[in-house]
Amino acid sequence: MTAAARGAGARVPVLIVHGGAGADPGDERAGVREGLGTALARGWQVLARGGPALDAVEAAVRALEDDPRFNAGRGAVLTTAGTVELDASIMEGDRLRCGAVAAVSRVANPVTLARRVLEEGRHVLLVAEGAHAFAREIGLPECDPATLVTARQRERLARRGADAPAGTVGAVALDRHGTIAAATSTGGTLGKRPGRVGDAAVIGAGTYADSTLGGVSCTGEGEAIIRVVLARRALDYLREAGDPTYAARVAVDLLVEEGGGQGGLVLLDWRGRVGWAHSTPFMAVGWMAPALGEPRVTC
Repeated sequence: MTAAARGAGARVPVLIVHGGAGADPGDERAGVREGLGTALARGWQVLARGGPALDAVEAAVRALEDDPRFNAGRGAVLTTAGTVELDASIMEGDRLRCGAVAAVSRVANPVTLARRVLEEGRHVLLVAEGAHAFAREIGLPECDPATLVTARQRERLARRGADAPAGTVGAVALDRHGTIAAATSTGGTLGKRPGRVGDAAVIGAGTYADSTLGGVSCTGEGEAIIRVVLARRALDYLREAGDPTYAARVAVDLLVEEGGGQGGLVLLDWRGRVGWAHSTPFMAVGWMAPALGEPRVTC
């Protein structure tokens, strides 16, 4: 159901982004904070001019995919073969339109490819060579896979991740029309088997948006997030309790106790209230709304 069909009036736009849950990055906190600030600025430019939530989350996540300090796009973690394989998804909550890609190695911004899957409307998830073929069909530029690999991630693979950085990235937005959208993007787990697909490409697990309830983007141990269908379950808790912070906390408890993994999520409800929670030592989160005057980043 569209925002107009629900009879919603003009809403106050809100954007929340995250840079992943994991180990404390120590001296890299300032860089993570800077990266989130850039992502917020890109997404907020869309919302401030009255643009759609879907455009805003894509813009915010693209900024994080372009930043090698995050585990998404260029600078993502490596597989056991020393390659980058990217997963991403995006969802618009009015009509539950969604698109996702997985095991992508020749597209620098997989969130944009996922957006094009959504727009075509024929499928929800395309993987590996099928996703690359679709990218060529629609004229989305491919990149040399080597350009996505950084020296830092080669070193981390050799050490098997002694200094885990911020991870999976995501964004959730509410626009002036009452539409909520969410997007998530990641390089996955360090040293994963080639072909492994995590929660960021799975609608309902890593990403979900329903404009009558809210939107969620998750981060953490993908297998555990998939097991408990974390994003959708978080919105179920939101429906029951009506409190975004409470819903986020209960959902993360579920992830730990039933999923057997660690992680976190950001949540935005249909009123524009934000919430987030994590079970890890660190999670980078930033949010923006007109009442704030300037972006807020916590990490």
